Amino acid sequence: MNTVAAAPMSRHDATLHYLYDPLCGWCYGSAPLIAAAEKVAGLKVQFHSGGMMSGIHRRPIDAYWRDYVMPHDRRIAELSGQPFSDAYYDGLLRDTSVILDSAPPTTAALAAEAMSGRGLPMIHRLQRAHYVDARRIADSAVLEEIAGELGLDVATFRRHYAQLAGTATTQHFAATQQRLAAAGGQGFPTLILEFANGQSQRLEVGRWLGQAAAWAKELARRLAASGANEERAPAGRRAAGPRAGTAHCDTDHCAF
Repeated sequence: MNTVAAAPMSRHDATLHYLYDPLCGWCYGSAPLIAAAEKVAGLKVQFHSGGMMSGIHRRPIDAYWRDYVMPHDRRIAELSGQPFSDAYYDGLLRDTSVILDSAPPTTAALAAEAMSGRGLPMIHRLQRAHYVDARRIADSAVLEEIAGELGLDVATFRRHYAQLAGTATTQHFAATQQRLAAAGGQGFPTLILEFANGQSQRLEVGRWLGQAAAWAKELARRLAASGANEERAPAGRRAAGPRAGTAHCDTDHCAF
């Protein structure tokens, strides 16, 4: 696997905190950026799900939702190059029996991470399952199928999922919301680059959509320059997050 080289450093000289939601369209649009970041030498990517459509914010798909999200999904596709299938537009988004719930796919990612450190591959696969394969990623049977497709032992996945559902997932959401607030983020995705010395930067997402290679080079540059004071501004000061309404979902609904 090719990596983007930075200056010599420890294996995980910095962590990119990926604050996301499995049902956030802009997070799906940013998936190539996350995949590119995973290949940057010295950088660890850590995911944090926000529970955007969980609890009282769970909702069924209906005509209003379809009409609301479709133009924004098309805009995400245009900017990011990410595919949205006809099966999603004309199948899943017309199925009023579907319940949108961030909790089950989040628990699945936590279970995959606990099993084998494969939380990020699970997230990428769940995003594709929703937006391309038009599958119900809140259904336990679908989640188990996807775990098997990733090469995870389904029985072991089922046990981890049961342990992490409910309280553990809710606590994960709360911790993500606290991290988001501390960083001054407005929604999902929010990306925070944290260096080994504890300094951090909140990175803009929207300007890099569709430019994964350039994004990876920028991350490598920041890691190489992390000793300079101007490259270590506290979160929310030098590197602002995405502009409201352009490349993020709000914390309790996808606002686009």
